[in-house]
Amino acid sequence: MSVYDVEPQQLIEKVAQELKKFEELKPPEWIYFVKSGSHAERPPQQEDFWYIRCASLLRYLYINGPIGVSRLRHKYGGRKSRGVAPHKHRKASGNIIRKALQRLEKIGFVKTTKKGRELTPKGKSFLDKISTQIKKTSAA
Repeated sequence: MSVYDVEPQQLIEKVAQELKKFEELKPPEWIYFVKSGSHAERPPQQEDFWYIRCASLLRYLYINGPIGVSRLRHKYGGRKSRGVAPHKHRKASGNIIRKALQRLEKIGFVKTTKKGRELTPKGKSFLDKISTQIKKTSAA
């Protein structure tokens, strides 16, 4: 089984739970006080925002890797409300994405190449194992 065989929401939730077990992936102290980008009005309200973002990054790298931080900023960005003027797209915070990728590199799930960040075989097998678990539980 692979990432393509399961629902993205289920996979990201399960991967986020599994990532909490890694001591190296502790969130920075400032993560709950900063906005996720200039498009956001407030900081994230979810308790485990950091782990959900890391899980989402892993899934996105699995499907679209190698990819750079700039493209990831665009992907995680959103609509900026400008009052009566039309909405415009704004990029997400590069610092959050960069720190998450650096911590995933420490674990050994991500590596840096000339083309950008990509998953290591260890990272791919981690996601494949979780995908298999999800598929087995949903089939039962």
